[in-house]
Amino acid sequence: MQASVAQPYPDEAARWQAVLARDPAADGAFYYAVRTTGVFCRPTCPARRPRRDRVVFFDSPAAARRAGYRPCRRCAPETESRPQRLVAQACALLDTAAPAPSLAALAAAVGSSPYHLHRLFRRVVGLTPRQYAAVRRRQRLQTALRAGEAVAVAQYAAGYGSSRALYAEASAALGMPPARYRAGGRGERIAYDLVDSPLGRLLVAATARGVCALRFGDDAALRRELAAEFPHAALVHDPAAVAPYVAAVRAYLTGAPLAPDVPLDLRGTLFQQRVWAALREIPAGETRSYAAVARALGQPGAARAVARACAANPVAVLVPCHRVVRGDGGLSGYRWGVERKRALLALEGAGPPRGGELPRGRGARYGE
Repeated sequence: MQASVAQPYPDEAARWQAVLARDPAADGAFYYAVRTTGVFCRPTCPARRPRRDRVVFFDSPAAARRAGYRPCRRCAPETESRPQRLVAQACALLDTAAPAPSLAALAAAVGSSPYHLHRLFRRVVGLTPRQYAAVRRRQRLQTALRAGEAVAVAQYAAGYGSSRALYAEASAALGMPPARYRAGGRGERIAYDLVDSPLGRLLVAATARGVCALRFGDDAALRRELAAEFPHAALVHDPAAVAPYVAAVRAYLTGAPLAPDVPLDLRGTLFQQRVWAALREIPAGETRSYAAVARALGQPGAARAVARACAANPVAVLVPCHRVVRGDGGLSGYRWGVERKRALLALEGAGPPRGGELPRGRGARYGE
């Protein structure tokens, strides 16, 4: 596995150089506004370049509008750019092609060079074309297996060329062998308990590999959510089996440090796994913006994808998605309620979001 790519626009100096060069690869990665005119533009805007001391940068058109700027009429920063159209076309091909085309064939089909497409795709989507194709292949497999297709039929329909490739890649992503996944988790034992906590009722569930669900809510809804994931799994109310995990979470919610060695059994896409690993690198008492997490992963255009991965986080607290906030410090959404997010941040004594990168630890190692 290769190391993560370097962030192409790591600071305002790099962004300004991209504006001066009208770098086409920067289109959509950030936007700049001019204080004296009240207008915000794409980095590639053909208008005369402003003075540097009059420029301020934003990660999105929405952020520029919130700051009081209006869109430029020449470059239309709120419309879809050519790079975004190229990536959308490439995604459409990867969504339907089995097996996935090579990078060279994909680039030729959308009218781009392989290098340019690879760079744009990674910035916009947050994954390389090869990673995206693998994710879509797994999703097609999941859909087919859930529909009751035989494993051999689902394998080839999803685009796996051999059983060896299927079991090498898919078993890790599904959390179990494909045949068991097809059976809705039949044969999988999931122990769980529902307990009181300072933030309301809490469900803690675990497989033999570790905690697979940690959610706040009411008992009936929590049971339904757990059962919906694997309708044929053996869901066993077994307080003793999950007691160590319950104790660790309860202790944390009453002010103790979070135990660092709680095992997790998380099932998600490659990008979700990378985001969840990065979130665990954020120290208690600190917050990061969605854009900062995306930059730490070497994928500055993936702030929205980071937000979606946070929303899909299956284990509250243990993967601390509550430590990710808007760039202006606003709490934004939280799967288990904004009030719980506010309470968790207050418990940790969190301050405003830091603009710096996350430590180059687990979250950075998962990339290609």
